[in-house]
Amino acid sequence: QAMVYLAEVLKEKPHIKVVGIAGPGDPFANAEQTLETFERVRSAHPDMMLCVASNGLNIMPYVEDLHRLEVSHVTITVNAVDPEIGAKIYSWMRVDKRVLSPEVGARLLLDRQMAAIAALKQKGILVKVNAIILPGINEGHIEAIAQKVATLGVDLFNCMPYYPNKG
Repeated sequence: QAMVYLAEVLKEKPHIKVVGIAGPGDPFANAEQTLETFERVRSAHPDMMLCVASNGLNIMPYVEDLHRLEVSHVTITVNAVDPEIGAKIYSWMRVDKRVLSPEVGARLLLDRQMAAIAALKQKGILVKVNAIILPGINEGHIEAIAQKVATLGVDLFNCMPYYPNKG
């Protein structure tokens, strides 16, 4: 499906030079399909830049694959570097068919995000971190996120405000 869609897009806009895969959540929840899509794009369009956006939960086992496929940049959304704040953001998390409590899930997510960022940087992959500013939850924590990911060598840090809407 992705290759059919890409062919249609390139017919209309042949100047497109980047193919990205993004969530919601983590494209590595379906890692086989994500990597197969990148393989197919790389094979059909060897000069195309590849990028992926993830919440970072399941990306670590695939860092070598991303490097091999020459994925040029990875975006990871990090909304907290304090598990107590993370527990206020995530009411639950499913990992390997188990549902985790907010506290356990937030700690696991943070550990996996930090490990993935470090591994991606070791492979020379450009890493951007998005932090969603959630009023009343993490707006006073954004600087701590920026400082923590800076120690890992993140290339770009992007703050995105969340505007709640009724309904």
